[in-house]
Amino acid sequence: MEMISSEILRNREMLESVTEEPKYPRQFDIPPGFDLADILAFRSGQPHDYFHQLRAQAPVAWSRVPDFAGFWSLSRYDDVRYCDQNPKIFSSQKGGILMATGDPKEAPQRLMHATMNSLINMDQPYHMPLRMTQRPFFSADFAQKLRARVTKEVDRLLDNMERVAHKQDGRVDMVKHFSEWLPLFTLCEILGIEERDRAAIVRWMHYLELSTYIVSDPEKKISKWFALKFLWNLRQMFRFGERVLAERRKKPQDDLLSAIAAAKLGNEPMSQPFLDGAWLLIVFAGNDTTRNSLSGTMRLLTQFPEQRQMLLDEPSLMPKLVPEALRLVSPVMYMRRTATEDAEIRGQKIAAGEKVIMWFGAANRDPEVFANPDVMDMHRPNADQHLAFGIGPHVCLGKRVAQMQLEVAYERMLARFPHVRWTGKQEISPNNFVHGVTQLEVQLNGA
Repeated sequence: MEMISSEILRNREMLESVTEEPKYPRQFDIPPGFDLADILAFRSGQPHDYFHQLRAQAPVAWSRVPDFAGFWSLSRYDDVRYCDQNPKIFSSQKGGILMATGDPKEAPQRLMHATMNSLINMDQPYHMPLRMTQRPFFSADFAQKLRARVTKEVDRLLDNMERVAHKQDGRVDMVKHFSEWLPLFTLCEILGIEERDRAAIVRWMHYLELSTYIVSDPEKKISKWFALKFLWNLRQMFRFGERVLAERRKKPQDDLLSAIAAAKLGNEPMSQPFLDGAWLLIVFAGNDTTRNSLSGTMRLLTQFPEQRQMLLDEPSLMPKLVPEALRLVSPVMYMRRTATEDAEIRGQKIAAGEKVIMWFGAANRDPEVFANPDVMDMHRPNADQHLAFGIGPHVCLGKRVAQMQLEVAYERMLARFPHVRWTGKQEISPNNFVHGVTQLEVQLNGA
């Protein structure tokens, strides 16, 4: 199979043609006030007020992007769902899942190719067979088998949070001492990564989350020393992945790394660029979604204390917390698709080759689907219809494991610290792809 990165880069000139207007006339005028392509604009979180404007005034909105092709934004639930469920019309592989294809001369080569050569960017006939090789490690049964180990790790992390908070007037950074470690533990248990190597994966994940900002450096504030550290960490990450996957090919074990190492594209073993892509996707996606959901849920339970009280009064409601929290947090903010043919959504014609961005956070707060969408309501009858994991053939493989972690985490945390609350202090990474919470201070005793 030809590398996806080769196909994307070959088409880059066409896909990133700088055009002021789309091929067909715009049916809606995008409201001013927010630039969806500006990663720095997301440092305060997702622009939910602006998404409300988009849904009402321009549900299929054209954005212009300096030096890159513009894109269509979908903000209504039904439109996002339609796009995600129709990969023959809206391709992942033709242009990749990210908003723009950067200049290959300006990006680290191995990282750039790895971001493209992965399962999440594949269309048929390769996508589903490769997905099936990994599916057993993310099934409901497998998640249930992991539950006891996850519970033990949650208790260990809570012990550590309590020790740290005791030295800091009851305050502790939940991200640093809990949210970033629980998904790492779970993922490493699935992958088969030894404990001594796990701290390095957390470090690599942070650099990956900042990669768009570091590569583009929009304000030219990143020091040469930091850039060198970024490149060094990338090299270490890929070298580690290459080594452990080579070891699994020689000596397979009952773990996800072995399944990835043994997987084939067509009738051939995956080449190193595809192994790099598989490794990158697991390290980033496997950690990031759950980490930010854990932190985002703490914010919600602080903002909606009556919901937290319901859980304290009736712990059996915990399974209802998870889908509603995921709907409101929506940790993955968008996915991109490329139209393979002329298409039409809400009367707006979209030309073949144009980019379409599905804003999951906007879809998950569509008032036509979710009544009072900005309010947390665990008894919401259709909360499980959220699109935080996507839908269709590319729905997140790890959603059952992520749901299990959230349920166990808050079950144990609220039982031990019933008055825990977010203090209002947080830091969010400059990223419009994932809602990256890099710091979230909590008060364990709630005082």
